[in-house]
Amino acid sequence: MNTQRPSNAPVSYEIRVAGHLGANWAARFAGLSMCHEPEGGTVLSGMLDQAALHGVLVKIRDLGLNLISVNRIETSESE
Repeated sequence: MNTQRPSNAPVSYEIRVAGHLGANWAARFAGLSMCHEPEGGTVLSGMLDQAALHGVLVKIRDLGLNLISVNRIETSESE
């Protein structure tokens, strides 16, 4: 029995960028939740496949945002 997930299956990610993004930025990152951190960053999180993850990273670059980190979140759904 093969228990490995297909490489294109959605996985939960947390993407941190510098600064608190205003509510008007939410439309640019539709499908992701946005949460402000007390230290001044913003966390974008949600389920993304590889193509969507790369699309979000390109959008962050194109908007001139400072990327802090990208973390894959292991959950029972994404294992």
